[in-house]
Amino acid sequence: MEIRDRMSHLNHETSLIEAQDVAKSFRTQAGQVQLFRDLDLRIERGESLAIIGRSGAGKSTLLSLLAGLDTPTDGRILFDGQSLDALDDAARADLRLKQISFIFQSFHLLPELNALDNVRLPLEIQGRQDADQQARHWLEQVGLGDRLDHYPAQLSGGEQQRVAIARAFATEPKVLFADEPTGNLDDDTGHQIIEQLFRLNAEADTTLVLITHDSDLAARCARRLHLHNGRLEEVAA
Repeated sequence: MEIRDRMSHLNHETSLIEAQDVAKSFRTQAGQVQLFRDLDLRIERGESLAIIGRSGAGKSTLLSLLAGLDTPTDGRILFDGQSLDALDDAARADLRLKQISFIFQSFHLLPELNALDNVRLPLEIQGRQDADQQARHWLEQVGLGDRLDHYPAQLSGGEQQRVAIARAFATEPKVLFADEPTGNLDDDTGHQIIEQLFRLNAEADTTLVLITHDSDLAARCARRLHLHNGRLEEVAA
């Protein structure tokens, strides 16, 4: 059964993100590749959602579409009722700056900035007067209050990911996209990161969308969808 059937009872007014009849294709040397076709999805405000699937299924591409980093070949993506294709590049960038945060597998910290400055920078770009205070607060929330002046090269992988989590939550986003957030961490460190991620998400009441192939991580989400052959299917709890 397709997602549109499984989710027909949901109220569009409560949806934060909607994908409507989305298609995505690429032209390669071997010809046209159709990644998605007629894909529908609704993400409710405040929910936690995991999108799972094998490598190459298109999970990261779907994240890019939902976040306005990429555009669909057909169909449309709505964010808080606004069609992303109606926005120009500058408007989409502004939306991401103010309402969306990301956590990636590779951390994406700026190596020339210490932990405090990595978290403070997006707040300063937003024009926040309390950027320094908020950056310190969120680093303390992830247990790095004594690592403020440490640079990424001086931090372990788990500590770097905690800086990335602090940076993501500090901007108070409506939605947080996490793409394989524990992929570069050992099992014990990954478990600690998962615990912090879900604790902070519950406290901040942020919509959380996880892209992962980790079934244990996906199981922590309230809803799970499997991406397979360009279709999304609900995974039973």
